[in-house]
Formats: sequence, C-alpha cells, structure tokens
Amino acid sequence: MKPYKNKINRIRSFALSLIFIGVVIMYLGIFFRKNEIIMLIFMVLGLLAILGSTVVYAWIGTLSTRAVQIVCPNCGKATKMLGRVDMCGHCREPLTLDPSLEGKEFDVAYNRPDSKKDTSDKK
Repeated sequence: MKPYKNKINRIRSFALSLIFIGVVIMYLGIFFRKNEIIMLIFMVLGLLAILGSTVVYAWIGTLSTRAVQIVCPNCGKATKMLGRVDMCGHCREPLTLDPSLEGKEFDVAYNRPDSKKDTSDKK
C-alpha cells in the first residue's frame, strides 16, 4: 500500500503530472508530421492536458486559501488541512481537528460524509 500524503500535495502532484503528460503527448505528435490531421489531434490533446492542469492548479489554489492552517505537533511547522483527517505536509504525521477521532488509527474514510454517523454512534 502506498503511504498516504497530504491532500493538497497530492492534487498539486497530479496537476504537475498533467503538464508532463501533455508535453509528451504533443511530442508524440511530431512523429506524425507526414499526416497533419493525426499530428493536429496529438497537439490538441496535449494542449487540453496542459489546460486541464491549469484548471486543477486554479482549483487547488482556491481550495488552499480556505483550508485550515494548523501547526503540526510533531515537527512544529505550519501545514494546511483539508477534511476531518489529513497528514502533515512536512513529516506525514496524522492530524485531525475532530475530538471524537483523537487517538484512533488514521483512516481516509473518516473524510467521507457517511463516516460521521459511524464515529458518533460508536461512543
């Protein structure tokens, strides 16, 4: 299983990979110089991937401004948190602002709306 990372960093990594994927797709279009239509399709697909990356970066930027900024108790650095549980962006310490989840093992499922009922019923 992959180690869990901070949500904001994961989304930013996805947007960065979209840029590289778009450039690779455009580069593949160069191999079809003889057939202009196929080359144009590759260029447009690459451009769409890069534009998609721009949209994702804008979305995560607006989401990041509304995220709760907290100080990690482990490393002492400020990090932004999305949802009920998240990881520190620096040291990957599990973080939560929900008192009912303190002391429980880290699980991404706590961020789903249906899990709020499950944790309140177990008290």
